[in-house]
Amino acid sequence: MVAGLSTPNLIVKILNHIKGSGATAFTGPAQLYVRLHTADPGATGILGVPTGGEGGQTGQAINFTTTATNVLTMSNTPSWAITVASQTASHISIWDASTAGNFLWSASLTASKAVVSGDTLTLTQCTLTLNTPAS
Repeated sequence: MVAGLSTPNLIVKILNHIKGSGATAFTGPAQLYVRLHTADPGATGILGVPTGGEGGQTGQAINFTTTATNVLTMSNTPSWAITVASQTASHISIWDASTAGNFLWSASLTASKAVVSGDTLTLTQCTLTLNTPAS
């Protein structure tokens, strides 16, 4: 899978919500959480989980600005204290709970980041764009 939106946990729910009469309403999560990965998280969001659980088992709260466009922009800076041997973070996944929960979408980092025990990795930018708006 190429990083992207979760079909069962996001795409299907949004499409069912907007189809109208008889649809199940989609209620967005109260809080979103971001997790780190050492490879593409795949369709389930659980692949490439770093050893030791850095970002994999416990997500950090991630907030986005309210939007009137087709872009969500991160408004905080989640970070992880790295406590395990050398690894390279290459992807993130977004969930509706800090542990367990539902995988919503994933993305590759602009540049992979090698980290070692004692490092702090901080996510400084994250956006989600839904294309293609009518013009």
